[in-house]
Parts: sequence; structure tokens; C-alpha cells
Amino acid sequence: MELRLAEPDELDAVGDLTVAAYVQFTTGPNDSYVAKLRDAATRAAQAELWVAVEDGRLMGTVTSCPPGSAWHEIATDHEGEFRMLAVHPDARGRGVGTALATLCEDRAREHGASAMVLSTLREMTGAHRIYERLGYERVPERDWSPLPGVQLIAFAKQL
Repeated sequence: MELRLAEPDELDAVGDLTVAAYVQFTTGPNDSYVAKLRDAATRAAQAELWVAVEDGRLMGTVTSCPPGSAWHEIATDHEGEFRMLAVHPDARGRGVGTALATLCEDRAREHGASAMVLSTLREMTGAHRIYERLGYERVPERDWSPLPGVQLIAFAKQL
């Protein structure tokens, strides 16, 4: 499996993969978050959009948020953050999510971060298992709500 920055001609496919990975957590195609999930071009321009590729096939993606990125949600000074970790449904259970999360930790260290934080839906229990295996711990005091009816829970890890 190769981990690399997404290429411009892949951005539509990366958006489709992200939507496919999150579909069960949206209210359907008219959910406003679906458009944000699909908009890989903006993530690539404003953050670092990484992909996992195997035999030419996109397996997963993640948005790593370097210092100064507009994509930071809960990170404070000296913390890295990643968003929209997405593994294609057909590629789950193959270590793709773990590889992408670990890559984000490495990128955060390179940027001088001493900790990593992230937000996730309570229902994303598969992702929670990845985070816990990697040593993340729940930090309920940093849970938050970006929109009415959407509650995000926070995880953190010292790097």
C-alpha cells in the first residue's frame, strides 16, 4: 500500500470514496455535510489530502491539518489534527485507517506538534477502535457540537 498526497486528477474519486465511507453517518444525499465530504479539492488546497493506494486503486483518504490550516477544529498550539479519515467499504479491515492515522501523527511531529487530537461521531465505533489501538484516549471535556443535533466526541494522544 502506498501513502501519498492526492493527485489533482484523483480529487473527484477521493470525494466519492469519502462519501461512500461516511454514507451511513449522513441523513442522505441532501445532507449538507455530503457536499463537504465530496469536496476533496478544497481539502487539498487548504490542508494535506493524503490517499492510500494499492494496485492503482484508492483504498482510503485522510485530511491532515498542518499549522495554520483552516481545517483545524479543536487543535490548540502544539497539537496536530486530522479530519475525514475514510476507508472505502471494500478495503476495511486491511490496516488502511491505521496507516493513514499513523501518517498524520508523523506529519504532526514533523510540524513540531507534541500531541494529536481529533473529533468523531459517537457512532463511528470502527474508527474509535483504530484510535484506541494507536493509544488515543477520550477527552470528553473537548467534545463539541458543530451543528444542532450533531455531537462530536474528542480523542487525544501525546506524540
